[in-house]
Amino acid sequence: MLKEARSAAEHVAMQLMRERDRYAELGRRLRAAPPSGIVTVARGSSDHAAGYCAYLTMARLGHIVASLPMSLVTLNRAPLIAKNALAIAISQSGQSPDVVEPIRYFREGGATTVALVNNVDSPLARAAEWSIPLHAGVESSVAATKSFIASLVAGALFTGHWQDDAAFLQALERLPDALRSAAECNWSTAVEALYGSDRIMVVGRGIGFPLALEAALKCKETCAIQAEAFSGAEIKHGPMALIDDGYPLLMFATRGPSQAGMVQLADEMRHRGAKVLLAAPADIPQRDLTLPVAATPDLDPIVAIQAFYVMAAQLSAARGLDADKPRHLNKVTRTN
Repeated sequence: MLKEARSAAEHVAMQLMRERDRYAELGRRLRAAPPSGIVTVARGSSDHAAGYCAYLTMARLGHIVASLPMSLVTLNRAPLIAKNALAIAISQSGQSPDVVEPIRYFREGGATTVALVNNVDSPLARAAEWSIPLHAGVESSVAATKSFIASLVAGALFTGHWQDDAAFLQALERLPDALRSAAECNWSTAVEALYGSDRIMVVGRGIGFPLALEAALKCKETCAIQAEAFSGAEIKHGPMALIDDGYPLLMFATRGPSQAGMVQLADEMRHRGAKVLLAAPADIPQRDLTLPVAATPDLDPIVAIQAFYVMAAQLSAARGLDADKPRHLNKVTRTN
């Protein structure tokens, strides 16, 4: 896991170089014929990447994006109106029937279908009209790292080319260097604070919320910590009842409109007795962990998760676990 996570920069550099024309072509197609509706189709880490793609698409292009409950197609056989819609699937393996079948359904119904997939020989890649490789290479670790980062980059490339935003696309070109720097971040404070914990809340907001979802999943998957992700806007509701003295909170205060509120929330949680680990950029004095930044705030979650992955692998080892052999889990999960 650690080796693969640290290799993400090289794979992203390849992804940026090889697929530029394909994304540009798709962007021209979508500008010429905007979709009537957009759905994402994904599970697990890929669904978190889809959430990031959806956020960028809504924030930058104004199109509303929904996450498809796949059982509507695979189990309910609901009569969904697919004509002129856009369906975006994200997957590392491209094998799970509940991701493949909806893409087939939408394509047959007249939708534009896009698969951002690492396995180019997979059923998902064959099912979609537009299949674009992630170029993350073979991923042996059960816990997805470099393929997740490549999925985030794919979502940003998709959005940037659809918007035809030259400045944003130029910022993407600087990601490999930012990822290399992020992989060297020292988050040993988090390892020391969490190696004895059996529970944690991971908090983010806005474009940083998919980051919190992914971090919580990896805490469960690689460290056997019961982790839940919450929006910074939601934690004051029901989840607040769980927080007592010493309750660990990992909070991501990425740059953007939500940052000030996240920093304020971290201060409030400290006063309530929580063990707060605030991950924030170097200009935030209240931070506990220094959050790396990209060339533009919309890309910050990509480099932030790179720093987190290194810490998660180290935390797993500190807890006496093997991050590459999580209990009860396999690399490819097939669900209907």
